[in-house]
Amino acid sequence: MSPVLLTSQIPEEQRLTSWHNAVGRGLVPVTVVPHSAGPFTGRLFTDHVGALRVSTVEADAHRIRRTKTHIARSPEPLVAVGAQVTGRTVLVQAGREVTADPGDLFVYDTSRPYFLERPERFRAHVILIPRRALDLSDESLDSAIGTAFGTEQGCAAVLQPVLTTVVSAAHQYSATATGGLVNGLVDLFSTMVTERHEGLIEGDGTTRDHLVRRVREHIDQNLGDPALSPESVARAQGISVRYLHRLFEDEGVTVGRLIQRCRLERCALELAHRSRTVPTVAAIAQRWGFVNPAHFSRVFRGAYGLSPREWRSMGPEGGVTAAAAGRHAGD
Repeated sequence: MSPVLLTSQIPEEQRLTSWHNAVGRGLVPVTVVPHSAGPFTGRLFTDHVGALRVSTVEADAHRIRRTKTHIARSPEPLVAVGAQVTGRTVLVQAGREVTADPGDLFVYDTSRPYFLERPERFRAHVILIPRRALDLSDESLDSAIGTAFGTEQGCAAVLQPVLTTVVSAAHQYSATATGGLVNGLVDLFSTMVTERHEGLIEGDGTTRDHLVRRVREHIDQNLGDPALSPESVARAQGISVRYLHRLFEDEGVTVGRLIQRCRLERCALELAHRSRTVPTVAAIAQRWGFVNPAHFSRVFRGAYGLSPREWRSMGPEGGVTAAAAGRHAGD
């Protein structure tokens, strides 16, 4: 990376103004207030690596404030991931306050106001990730905003050296290698955030029950989508597939089986319904997410003991009711 600003090369009376301008160009517009009335010294290195903005900041003690006015000047939603190298950073955002010590990672959102306090001279790496590049729900990301991560274990322990490499040495690699580093960093960050979100859910039984209800509602509302699957459900809820399956361990049914059971119940009800316009069996199956008619007939018979056409011929009052049949479909 090339230096954007070395204050040692700037007249003392112009340093703070130059620093403001450099930080606004390389990171985002903010207000910087030095702790000392003496000459301000700092070094800022910044560059672009793919879609990421990467920076290394080293400066005297100061405080930073980003307000709604600053945000209006640079409204693109960016998620900042900082790696504290020396000194400390006190981050205040979203009603949270956390201190990042050397070795820690800290996360903040540039589309919301925040406050950073650097109580002594410090050095930190900062990567700005476009929000659109993160395959994370707002709820998952919110759980990480204004927080710090120790890097002794877990995903943070893997992310920290990758982040440092991307910031300090990515320009030395080919475009292909750099792309791999960037994708790896974004994936690791997303996994780290997801793990935190899932850990918070796990520790709160009320939240866990609410999430299970939300998953069931999502399934009910999207039964007609052939792409509905445990993977798509997990993605919509901002959790991993592994954690989704763990949530349903006590529900007596897997998520995949729940989707199939709900689809079969809707098909059974519609097949039994008498109306002036009679859709084909294939049309009903397709309406509720079954793409292959032969597969639909096979799983329907396996659940209800009758083919879809036999079920339809019995009518709404014949044989087993649709409600009772729905219970058999979950067996």
